[in-house]
Amino acid sequence: MCGITGVFGCTNDNDLTRVVGVMADSLVHRGPDDCGVWSDEAAHIAFGHRRLSVIDLSQEGHQPMHSACGRYIIVFNGEIYNHKALRKELECEFASSHLSKDEGVVGWRGQSDTETLLSAFSRWGIEATLNRVVGMFAIAVWDRSDRRLCLVRDRMGEKPLYYGWCNGRFVFGSELKAVCRYPGFSNEIDRDSLTLYLRHNYVPAPYSIYKNILKLEPGCLLSLKLEDTASRPSLKMCAPESKGSLHLTRWWSLHEVVEDGRASRITDEKEAMVLLESQLRESIRLQLAADVPLGAFLSGGVDSSLIVALMQSEANTPVSTYTIGFSEANYDEAVYARSVAKYLQTNHTELYLSAADAQEVIPLLPTLYDEPFADSSQIPTFLVAQMAKKYVTVALSGDAGDELFAGYNRYSKAPGIWQIISKLPIGSRSLISKAINVFSPQTFSTMEQGLSYVLPKRWQTTFLGDKLLTLANCLGSIKDSDDLHYSLVSKWNNPGEIVIGEKEPPTLLTRRSEWPVLPDFEERMMYLDAMTFLPDDILVKVDRAAMGVGLETRVPFLDYRIVELAWRLPLSMKIHHGQGKQILRDILYKYVPHKLIERPKQGFGIPLGDWLRGPLRDWAETLLDESLLKRQGFFNPGSILLRWKEHLSYKHDWEHSLWGVLMFQSWLENK
Repeated sequence: MCGITGVFGCTNDNDLTRVVGVMADSLVHRGPDDCGVWSDEAAHIAFGHRRLSVIDLSQEGHQPMHSACGRYIIVFNGEIYNHKALRKELECEFASSHLSKDEGVVGWRGQSDTETLLSAFSRWGIEATLNRVVGMFAIAVWDRSDRRLCLVRDRMGEKPLYYGWCNGRFVFGSELKAVCRYPGFSNEIDRDSLTLYLRHNYVPAPYSIYKNILKLEPGCLLSLKLEDTASRPSLKMCAPESKGSLHLTRWWSLHEVVEDGRASRITDEKEAMVLLESQLRESIRLQLAADVPLGAFLSGGVDSSLIVALMQSEANTPVSTYTIGFSEANYDEAVYARSVAKYLQTNHTELYLSAADAQEVIPLLPTLYDEPFADSSQIPTFLVAQMAKKYVTVALSGDAGDELFAGYNRYSKAPGIWQIISKLPIGSRSLISKAINVFSPQTFSTMEQGLSYVLPKRWQTTFLGDKLLTLANCLGSIKDSDDLHYSLVSKWNNPGEIVIGEKEPPTLLTRRSEWPVLPDFEERMMYLDAMTFLPDDILVKVDRAAMGVGLETRVPFLDYRIVELAWRLPLSMKIHHGQGKQILRDILYKYVPHKLIERPKQGFGIPLGDWLRGPLRDWAETLLDESLLKRQGFFNPGSILLRWKEHLSYKHDWEHSLWGVLMFQSWLENK
């Protein structure tokens, strides 16, 4: 894992190497082990790199790296898990075809996957190589022959990459902080992006919080030549397209994977289980390769427990596992993780958090995330990464199991909710909404506690009040099932009334014509979450938190072969009797007893609502001061302050929407 950055385009700046060096050094947390800068003044291009050594710890893995044939120069962030197999394939082709050194392999200098990538580019070309690769990555490669710069992002968006125009030049970086270091960077906030942020608590790709800076979307390749930097064509597009010699293409498409999966369903459950377990084992086996200590995050839930169980079955020594706990029982999964770890006999470490621990992390968040980001589990994620880093350099996680195998409660609950809503007259929906809003969250918490004694576990839910109040606040605007999903994933259903001078841009969630044909509501939600929430929230949260302490995270579920297999499975293998991830459970119960896992889904959260009313209240009220909000000129204070008042009085629990505002305010204060 590393940090990459670069600059391309004509300029009067004669100190390009120094400038890019400064940009690269802003990413030192991503790569504390080594640094490198390469520039070609005649081509008006420079690359910078910070290295976290994981594979081939020698200087033979130093970047920027040149191909043996001299055509390509690369900076690369990530891991190519199958690079040894690719090397063997290249060696066989070289031996059988009597290739010249200009066509690929000429003898390896080291053992790094970066060198493997370069040789593959030389032999097969860039896109053909990408289609053979198993891994996570963000890549910048300069083609000396074609005089073209290419930026590439992995299939599902595990590794980040920002790009755009800055003071007349094309700039890019793993994080915004590198781009912001370029001289003359304009830090003008994009109010349209701010509106999207307020809706989702993250800025969805391809947008960023700054004007003229975008995120490269997962599975995309952007290429441009020097003349493009002179004309500066518009980059603000929602879907890949070509503009002159500047090309934005999608080299891998989840849309196509979904449609292909529907056309080749696996209907035999035993066959599906064998295939999935085999592919998971292969993914984990590849991801266990490292020249540094390695471990795993363990929450005690289905996804992380399955990853750890399969890791342990592949290992000769106890796997190192790490978890976070809370004194508040509703949020504490450490007790479950401890039970799973004990059963699997892992080397387990846990850390219990207090509100004081959270307060210490909050000032770090604006720097960690560069742009406003408000998934409150960012706090425990950072702390568990910080703890794990004391012992290991690489940690595997169970992320993406929810999106691929129907783990979120909305997948099993929303279709039934829509069936009820669709039968209600439009006029009566607002009355029902008002009736629900009469009750406080505590009323529903008491109801939830009572129901836990009589309902089967698969029908139980956590935070019932939050979910009912969320539903109540969007009842009046729902016209179909997809509107219901859009409302459920929105923190503010009317962000345009909050942000001053905005126009909410379209996203995939609103561009329905671009969706694959999926008759099942559940699968539409899963597809949209995999395209938006997963790369823009979950993977951002983990990447920035872990890389902030120099820890590499790997996600076995995001091996593209598992993604493809998951979409070949019918819903009946994922949701069974109202419970998600059924096929993962069936595999897990071969290794861990049923009783250690079965409970209502909690998620990886913190008691934020209570903390905002208690130890974090003074901090929050300073940022939500009405005169401050008016002076800054981004938000209309009325709705925000009303929610704050209702939250403090326990009339409603607005922790998620308020956290979004607070994280923007904190970011703005530190900007």
